[in-house]
Amino acid sequence: MTSQTTVDKTGPADEVPTPLVPGPTKAQGLRGHPWLTLFAVAIGVMMVALDGTIVAIANPEIQRDLGATFADVQWITNGYFLALAVSLITAGKLGDRFGHRQTFLIGIVGFALASAAIGLSDGIAYVIFFRVLQGLFGALLMPAALGLLRATFPAEKLNMAIGIWGMVIGASTAGGPIVGGLLVEHVSWQSVFFINVPVGAVALVLGVLILTDHRAKNAPRSFDIIGIALLSAAMFCLVWAIIKAPEWGWGDGLTWTFMSIAVASFILFAFWETKVEEPLVPLGLFRSVPLSAGVVLMVLMAIAFMGGLFFVTFYLQRVHGMSPVQSGVHLLPLTGMMIVGSPLAGLMITKVGPRIPLAGGMAVTSLAMYGMSTLDAGTGSFTMSIWFALLGLGLAPVMVGATEVIVGNAPMELSGVAGGLQQAAMQIGGSLGTAVLGAVMASKVHSDLPGNWTDADLPPLTPDQLDQAAEAVQVGAPPIAPGTPADIAATITGVTHDTFISGMSLACLVAAAVGFVAIFVALLTKRGANAQAGASAAHI
Repeated sequence: MTSQTTVDKTGPADEVPTPLVPGPTKAQGLRGHPWLTLFAVAIGVMMVALDGTIVAIANPEIQRDLGATFADVQWITNGYFLALAVSLITAGKLGDRFGHRQTFLIGIVGFALASAAIGLSDGIAYVIFFRVLQGLFGALLMPAALGLLRATFPAEKLNMAIGIWGMVIGASTAGGPIVGGLLVEHVSWQSVFFINVPVGAVALVLGVLILTDHRAKNAPRSFDIIGIALLSAAMFCLVWAIIKAPEWGWGDGLTWTFMSIAVASFILFAFWETKVEEPLVPLGLFRSVPLSAGVVLMVLMAIAFMGGLFFVTFYLQRVHGMSPVQSGVHLLPLTGMMIVGSPLAGLMITKVGPRIPLAGGMAVTSLAMYGMSTLDAGTGSFTMSIWFALLGLGLAPVMVGATEVIVGNAPMELSGVAGGLQQAAMQIGGSLGTAVLGAVMASKVHSDLPGNWTDADLPPLTPDQLDQAAEAVQVGAPPIAPGTPADIAATITGVTHDTFISGMSLACLVAAAVGFVAIFVALLTKRGANAQAGASAAHI
């Protein structure tokens, strides 16, 4: 192996060329082959993405088997996403410092072992603890995967690689409910976690045989411990406030206390980063308008997508009475269009740049969310499929293009940090989407339910009973007390579905508005100025 220097011909004239070590001029055999590298990292990324949604199907069984409370079950999901969101940028920095190959392999081993430990757990506290560990190790995997792709693929192939990478994430996320439903129904809830062990073993073997490091000579040599602490505190308080706001209330003092701590920590972090010799996140990164626009775009996309889709799953299961597996099957048009659209989006972005595909993708996403606002209790599968397919078609170029814009506009030695920014933006956007659109839903339900209840000539409810009923209606569950006559139960179910759909429609309209705003953010993006940094290290 020989070291080499890669000159960025597309970046600003005053940029220093980024040397890579080691950087073979030609990948030989398995090790370092770009497409095999993509295959190896895709297996690991699939495991993490699948776990984000597959566990939701197992939660009811976990609750029954371990005698957990509703709050405990919430923490199975929240603990995972909180750990993931807080540690992504720091994990990306670890990859930049020690090499993305090593970081990726450690993440694989840790994620698989944590999964096995969950399956062997006999108490809910252990499940939550190991879910947090899963999130921490998952955070090591995601930025490292992008760093490896950035270093291995030449610029003209990078978008296609990111397209396939995004396809794997989209397909795994959407396929989680189907896989989880099959495993829970036919095996056990433990199998949802045990399945990560053989998948992790395959990813580890492939990683050892195929992956190679392309580390920049000017990679960071020290750790910004204070910066890590400040950023972690800021991210924790922000995500925690978003997660708890629906329970505490957006106007509650606790919500604003955590929000205020988050803002103060971000300000202190930004100040500290200007003083330290090797900052965790050099603020100069954000002088790049396209990179900053890419981060904002990723947040807005996740708000519209994750927030809107959250209610659609309740709509399919509660209003249309589908099983988790059936609802997952009905979302296959979305998954299918992401699988088909992501590589095609990569090709288009390579030819014309990211601006038009990103703006067009957000326009289609906004249109799809508007279409989903028109769904009602009588909507057929064909009509639903059209809007779901449009959503997948719109999301594909955004997932690919925004990722390339963020990673490609960052220097090679900060590719891990850039990958962490991309993933953190998605996590924050997803949390914001669920929380903010959840608040929209709650407000609409509380507004409409009393009148709908009265208009249906149902027995009057006390204020406390009305609040309890509204909580149930927000997730499409009819608040029917045991022993309620069948005719009254049917009326309550009708009122519940009508009220839930009105709330979902408003939430989807807000998501459509967010998508519309994102069109203008997309117009600020452009092709990654530093995308050539890893080009000559690859051979295709």
